[in-house]
Amino acid sequence: MKYKEVYGQWQADPEAFWMRTAEAIDWIEPPTKALFADDPANCHWFADARVNGCWNAVDRHVEAGFGDQAAIVHASPITESEKTITFRELRDQVALFAGALSRRGLKKGDRAIIYMPMIPEALVAMLACARIGAIHSVVFGGFASHELAARINDASPKCIIAASCGIEPGRIVEYKPLADEAIDLAARKPDFCVVLQRQQAIAELVEGRDEDWEEFQKGAEPSSCVPVEGSHPAYILYTSGTTGQPKGVVRSTAGHLVALHWTMKNIYDVEPGEVFWAASDVGWVVGHSYICYAPLLHRNTTVVFEGKPVGTPDAAAFWRVIEKHGVRALFTAPTAFRAIKREDPAGSLIEDFDLSSLKTLFLAGERADPDTISWAESHLRVPVIDHWWQTETGWSIAANPVGIEKLPVKPGSPSLPMPGYDIRVLDDEGAECRRGELGAIVVRLPLPPGNFPTLWNSEDRFRKSYLERFPGYYETGDAGYVDEDGYLFVMSRTDDVINIAGHRLSTGAMEEVIANHQDVAECAVVGVEDDLKGQIPLAFICLNSGCEKEHSAISAECVRLVRQTIGPVAAFKLAAVVERLPKTRSGKILRGVMARIADGRSYKIPATIDDPAILSEIEVALNSLGYPKTN
Repeated sequence: MKYKEVYGQWQADPEAFWMRTAEAIDWIEPPTKALFADDPANCHWFADARVNGCWNAVDRHVEAGFGDQAAIVHASPITESEKTITFRELRDQVALFAGALSRRGLKKGDRAIIYMPMIPEALVAMLACARIGAIHSVVFGGFASHELAARINDASPKCIIAASCGIEPGRIVEYKPLADEAIDLAARKPDFCVVLQRQQAIAELVEGRDEDWEEFQKGAEPSSCVPVEGSHPAYILYTSGTTGQPKGVVRSTAGHLVALHWTMKNIYDVEPGEVFWAASDVGWVVGHSYICYAPLLHRNTTVVFEGKPVGTPDAAAFWRVIEKHGVRALFTAPTAFRAIKREDPAGSLIEDFDLSSLKTLFLAGERADPDTISWAESHLRVPVIDHWWQTETGWSIAANPVGIEKLPVKPGSPSLPMPGYDIRVLDDEGAECRRGELGAIVVRLPLPPGNFPTLWNSEDRFRKSYLERFPGYYETGDAGYVDEDGYLFVMSRTDDVINIAGHRLSTGAMEEVIANHQDVAECAVVGVEDDLKGQIPLAFICLNSGCEKEHSAISAECVRLVRQTIGPVAAFKLAAVVERLPKTRSGKILRGVMARIADGRSYKIPATIDDPAILSEIEVALNSLGYPKTN
């Protein structure tokens, strides 16, 4: 069957399409219909079903005779250790921990915050919550105390499950003091905390509140799987809000089980039993969807990687894991490959490893520039597939569904919409843009299974943030266009479309041109205020390792490239070479912060920033260009 046939089946009868797809899930009580909706903006999928997410991810595979298959591989170059957990071992660990949580009073509907690094116990905690119907909220390990406190206040967790520390290259990050401070700051306090003691930093426990992970489970009875309604929240995942108050994205149980299971074969083209690796973190949506739930639902071995693409110990970290564990498909952010390319521009380290198991590389999380895609294709010699989705959607809005049909790849495009997504591009007045015209990317309601039905405790904010501007559509917040073949090009966040003397231009298009320069490892373009033109572009450029050319010469060459490719209308003349770009821990470049610094406006240092010291380097680079301007 071809992509057009599959997408056409969904278009012709969405109800029948999703009910067929739902047959892959083990239901305690199967749904009588797929979509339950009072209106397109307020919909629930498989709401009258009864199901358990942990059963589908773990127990059913043991019952089917696959208990000895590896469920989790923990690869930790940070600690120079590895560990494999079978499905049977995972079931037993999850059931026991779930039983211990139940013994302490955690029950269906209660919330638990998980504050852990990339270790198997993070998945055990997530699945244990799903097993008893508790709602988990994973917070990225090492988040600042005031940010964690905001999430505690919003979710009102009965318990916090934490590790004593995380381990970064060259340093130990103690989580427990951060969690303690967050609890002190929070107006709402957890009933108890469970702390996994890592030997690199043993935490001090608060008597009467804190429990040691091992001691906590002693004498507990393993818990069975608790049935929950299809619309029951599986988890809350917080994203940073523009108001400073985090937004709690809610994921309903049944919809995310159905959608995620479907994606593993149809989008990622993996068969049950094969090894799938999403090189992300459990604190982000990729970690929820494609480290924990989707691979285990589909009976794939999932890799939990505690390391970095470079520096643990070198730029071959990914290749070691792929070779040793026979990874079939790798999913990571373009930033990871830009970091590898910067350290090893010629790709010489790749030749030292047998990567024959790897069939496909998937990129997401930010725009995949054609230069990065080309580098990866030429050195890995496998298809490099860009796909686009968001925390809110939980899985791909647009992708190249290689498990159905490998579509022609257009560099810079995540290809075509997936079933369930009717993508449109609208102008500021809500009219549909012409093919090739830049506009706001939206999705016609209702959103498909696996997408968020609301924000936790904030229905009004949900509607205002996503549904109000374009009635009848979900506003993605991204800008782009659809070409003559129907391929989607996501160029930037809507806020990153700059208006230069009345011309709406994408900073992403300029970044694409600059990234083609042979000495450029990665770059970011932001719009800065200009008295004459309203806004003009300014580029920050990072160079490949070993480049000795004069920075001023490279800046001038990049200016010429943009003006030759996009034209004088881009008004591009400002470029600064910097050692590194400010990013979140998930690798997203903080373009908005850099623009505010350039314009001399106040800004808040995001809690997700990887290294706040980088902002000082950005200020120095801007000063060399005469920014921020003084009156």
